[in-house]
Amino acid sequence: MSTPRFPPSPRRPVSNEGPLRVLLLENIHASAQEMLKAEGFEVERLSAALKPEDLAERLKGVHLLGIRSKTTVPEESLKYAEDLLAIGAFCIGTNQVDLLASSVHGVPVFNAPFSNTRSVAEMVLAEVVVLTRQLFDRSREVHTGQWRKVATGSHEVRGKTLGIIGYGHIGSQLGVLAEALGMRVLYYDVMTKLPLGNSRSVATLNALLAESDFVTLHVPALASTHLMMGAEQLAAMKPGACLINASRGTVVDIPALAQALRSKHLGGAAVDVYPEEPEGNSDGFVTELQGLPNVVLTPHIGGSTEEAQASIGKEVATSLLKFVKGGATTGAVNFPNVETPINPGTHRIINVHRNTPGVLRDINRIVSDMNANIHAQVLSTDANVGYLVMDLDQDVSRQVCEAIAGLETDIKTRIVS
Repeated sequence: MSTPRFPPSPRRPVSNEGPLRVLLLENIHASAQEMLKAEGFEVERLSAALKPEDLAERLKGVHLLGIRSKTTVPEESLKYAEDLLAIGAFCIGTNQVDLLASSVHGVPVFNAPFSNTRSVAEMVLAEVVVLTRQLFDRSREVHTGQWRKVATGSHEVRGKTLGIIGYGHIGSQLGVLAEALGMRVLYYDVMTKLPLGNSRSVATLNALLAESDFVTLHVPALASTHLMMGAEQLAAMKPGACLINASRGTVVDIPALAQALRSKHLGGAAVDVYPEEPEGNSDGFVTELQGLPNVVLTPHIGGSTEEAQASIGKEVATSLLKFVKGGATTGAVNFPNVETPINPGTHRIINVHRNTPGVLRDINRIVSDMNANIHAQVLSTDANVGYLVMDLDQDVSRQVCEAIAGLETDIKTRIVS
């Protein structure tokens, strides 16, 4: 892990005066905009992603940023975002955000790990049926006036084996749906997971590849998953098996997959994600998989249903509101998780500081010197930052907040009224 580079202390609390400004990118569902506007926030909603250099300029004066998978948030952009309180990733993945830099700038990142799981699982299951019946090829033929009524190479999915790589929220739900169609379900995960239904864990990736008629990937983009399905792993799959990737474009070696399809070692593939994808809707996309038989290619739409997008909008907006109004960081992927009810009649001070010895001592000394009464205090830390939530008397809260913001270790401090 790289050494964190902390920003200089702002020497001032983050202001609560005036409405909070929200920037939503990539056509985030209107459900999020409606929830945030209902709280009195000023919301700007754009349909496309922003390049990092443009994002840096637009973040000035913004308190909440909402993105999807196409917007990259590097450390350079965060340097100019002094007022930024939190980032909402309205998707599952957060690899497009520099999580370490966000943490040391005092900016928690929230995502939506649950809301689109059903949509992705249903699409993958549909692709299993489409591939085993070669439906896309037959449909294309009829569209061009060809009549090819054949049964060769077409099968039922009942009794076939589905191998799931990554048995998380999506993988486990997919297994339940597949069993309802009479499929046998195997899964491989680097962590021990409780199997649902009759799903069975296998000890190694190769064991799963050797037994599965369909292999589907549901893993994050990590160094350990980069090109995890290369020529060697594809060769280890059963002859005639099909590969489905609706996870991350970097986990499959596309040229190797194309070669395995051309040689007919694999019977088909469905790919929804690619190593490089356009930033927005456009023409001219190229992949080596185009034109190959029994290959389903979709433009990263696994979670793109109206139900999923509405649910994601509400899920992430709820996390952002709970953080802004009460300092709750439950579900943040880069921050200590803290959630505690506000004590009536108090002001809540939210403080993010460098995780160095003596910070809590210094803060409590400030409280003591100002004769403030603490009603509740919770501190949680990780390797880089400490996160303090403190409820105290309203008459001295502003003075205490300003004094804490003046500490050398301070990153970001604000009052929740």
